[in-house]
Amino acid sequence: MDVIEEVEAILGYGDTCNHCLGRFFGKRSFGLTNEERGRALRIAHEITANEPHQEPAPESCWICGGELSRTDAWAARVVEAMQGIEFETFLIGTRVPPLMAESEEMVWSDLSLRDPEPLKAEMNREVGKAVSEMTGKVADLQKPDVVAILDLADETVEIQVNPVFFSGRYLKYERGIPQTHWDCRSCRGAGCERCNFTGKQYADSVEELIGRPVIETFGAENAVLHGAGREDIDARMLGSGRPFVMEVEAPRKRLVDLAALEAEINRSAEGRVAVHLTGWADRKMVQSLKSDKAHKKYRILVEIDGPVTSDEFRTALDQLNGVTIRQRTPTRVSHRRADKVRERQVIDIQCTGTQDDRYWVEVVGEAGLYIKELVSGDGGRTRPSLAQILGRTASVVSLDVVQVRTTNEQR
Repeated sequence: MDVIEEVEAILGYGDTCNHCLGRFFGKRSFGLTNEERGRALRIAHEITANEPHQEPAPESCWICGGELSRTDAWAARVVEAMQGIEFETFLIGTRVPPLMAESEEMVWSDLSLRDPEPLKAEMNREVGKAVSEMTGKVADLQKPDVVAILDLADETVEIQVNPVFFSGRYLKYERGIPQTHWDCRSCRGAGCERCNFTGKQYADSVEELIGRPVIETFGAENAVLHGAGREDIDARMLGSGRPFVMEVEAPRKRLVDLAALEAEINRSAEGRVAVHLTGWADRKMVQSLKSDKAHKKYRILVEIDGPVTSDEFRTALDQLNGVTIRQRTPTRVSHRRADKVRERQVIDIQCTGTQDDRYWVEVVGEAGLYIKELVSGDGGRTRPSLAQILGRTASVVSLDVVQVRTTNEQR
């Protein structure tokens, strides 16, 4: 079947607009729009069949119902829907009603057409071109700031604003603050008497203390903190801080001064949390941060049940230096983590002084080493442990993380 025969067969299904007629041959030839291609094919068919030229009304098209002739109107809807949102790049997507999709696919299959272009593809392209002309912004298929979804059935436009990411390091000066928001264990976030109807297990978190100024500055719906690991709730994060990436969800503003944002975060969370923002980031950086096996350095105050000389204590620490520790999931986190045995190395452990018959210890551990259990033994779930070596009960009175070194920093 040659092209003219294919055109005749297509027109035999019903009134077909030039856009849709051209789309059935959309991947043939270059430099023509589908509408121009369709008009040329229609005229060629009419000349061959010695028929008068007839232009069908676009709305009579049995496939698209005239939608492809209304791309400028759709573009205007998109521009209106994006009012008040800062963006530099965008992407158009289209939800095609099942009947439209089935209609064109039936023709493709019946006639074994090899070069058609789907209705969705032309809508996306043509509306995108019109939006670009109206706004001066550019379409980006890979990382658009905003995505506009055209729903042809409902005649609506849905705007999806993609997140913004920035990186930094945070310090936590106050004990008793979790890294991220925790729903109340009793009501699971619904609000109850136990949580004073806040829905939260803890009044604040590092994520919220940083996130509240972020949400206001970006005009965002939410801010999610992704950290390079996490410290215990009762531990401080000191030194140079813990690396993090903040994901800002559905921001209406994107052009934000990070230096000013840093100052505002530090002002609002003064004495509790501080940040140093290092620059813009992306989702790949989140994945890299989560998979990075950062080494941590801890400063802990250890209490021993019963008298132990400094020499005995230091000798016991020497037996842990450089050793690989086998740790079964600690009792304190077994309700939320898989019960398995992990092997982690103590890279370095030293006694740095004493305080009221307690010992200050600095530990550098491989990522995932449970420090409290390294000291206490957790009822034999961690071996070897300081308590096991000393033959006495040992516990961590206070714990601070003083350094987090990422893989790149270890090189």
